[in-house]
Amino acid sequence: MDKPQQGYWCECWTQDVTEETRPVLRASFDAYSAPQADRWVAVALRTISPALDPDASQEAWEWLYDGRIATRKALLRAEPSAVTLTQSRTRITWTIRPVLFLPLANRQPVELPPCADGFKPHRHG
Repeated sequence: MDKPQQGYWCECWTQDVTEETRPVLRASFDAYSAPQADRWVAVALRTISPALDPDASQEAWEWLYDGRIATRKALLRAEPSAVTLTQSRTRITWTIRPVLFLPLANRQPVELPPCADGFKPHRHG
């Protein structure tokens, strides 16, 4: 890449909703298309959904079925988008923003966000 390239900067943030703490950046990802950007969020949501409580799991699947379409349309219009859900005391937010990548920026290959490993399956019953 020797010229600036349009893309999307994706981040995963968490915040304890019971304390007045600042959000913590858990992962970031550079995507070069709208489908790649929303797929990053979709993979994370599908990965953690079995560990979420019923309300948070429902929020995740609502975005996967309906919200993802709106996110993709916003990204194609070069508008930022965010997906947020709350699990117990933790608010998790994925953000996607249109950006212009400069040639000197170099990132690691695609991988799941570290926050995907921080959840344990929720036992119902």
